[in-house]
Amino acid sequence: MPNVRNVFRRAACLAILALAVPALAEVSTDRLARVDGFLDSYIDEGRIPGAVLQVSFDGETVYHRAAGFRDREARAPMQPDTIFRIASMSKAVVSAAVMMLQERGALLITQPVGDFLPEYAATTVAVAVAGEDGSVEVVDAMRPITIRDLLTHTAGISYGYGPAAAQWQAANLQYWYFGHRDEPIRDTVRRIAQLPMDAQPGEGFVYGYNTDILGALVEVASGRTLDAFLEAEIFGPLAMVDTSFYLPPEKAARLAAVYSLAGDGALVRAAGDTPFYGQGHFLNGPRASFSGGAGLLSTTADYTRFLEAMRRGGGALLGRKSVELMTMNHVGDLLGLMPGAGLGLGFG
Repeated sequence: MPNVRNVFRRAACLAILALAVPALAEVSTDRLARVDGFLDSYIDEGRIPGAVLQVSFDGETVYHRAAGFRDREARAPMQPDTIFRIASMSKAVVSAAVMMLQERGALLITQPVGDFLPEYAATTVAVAVAGEDGSVEVVDAMRPITIRDLLTHTAGISYGYGPAAAQWQAANLQYWYFGHRDEPIRDTVRRIAQLPMDAQPGEGFVYGYNTDILGALVEVASGRTLDAFLEAEIFGPLAMVDTSFYLPPEKAARLAAVYSLAGDGALVRAAGDTPFYGQGHFLNGPRASFSGGAGLLSTTADYTRFLEAMRRGGGALLGRKSVELMTMNHVGDLLGLMPGAGLGLGFG
């Protein structure tokens, strides 16, 4: 049975917001209240340890609730300002940075990546040999990879699990996690270029290191490290005060722990030394690798500011036409996830 006091408190808060925020007059408070049950059911069933959900309407926050635990073992509750590893949500931010550089004339997305990262002037592709278990043939790419290929994940570059997976594994280049790497992203990207890709440029949707390569490209095109560019050009102007690649020590208590579901469906905390999840690497790691593909930390409030700028046609970041270009389908039916699904430049 729901706690009557909590129900009343939430209803009262929504009523107060309705007086303070004109936009809320157009939002159903009854429907917003249903979200509480949705969040609570996931936590009660052990599907997630906790969550923070923020809903905006017409630029105004109409729902912002923390539920469950940031750290279940420590019984530390989620808070509205809890900091999360936002993983591939980093990709949209770095893609916006690329488009900002295009608007400034520093690049064109139709250019070959090799104009900025010379090692990509000529790349190779691994092709599985029919009938021979595990054998691959390495062939030359039929054309140079373009910046647009990277933005749309059609460059043929995966996370290292394609036909030449053994070579990628030997190079320690598999999976998306970079927090533990004591290597600048520019050096990692040089090594990626030396390995055979999974497909010819433009021939298919292959999800992988594309945006990490774009991050290195931003560094070269702007003359600044990726963290410095994002801070000066995106995070600062949008007041995204809790978004960064690595965690300041004073914010350590706000970082959400990482959990996964075991084979039996139980919720398990990721081990501290697991390279893929690294509970401590964002705080105590080398702080050397700025992964544009999956390396950012943020809060719901900060990321909402970024999305709101894009919703408003670019805000302080981009012109309206650039945002329109980013949010239209560039890949036809190549995405293949579901009927009608497409991919823009950093956005689905």
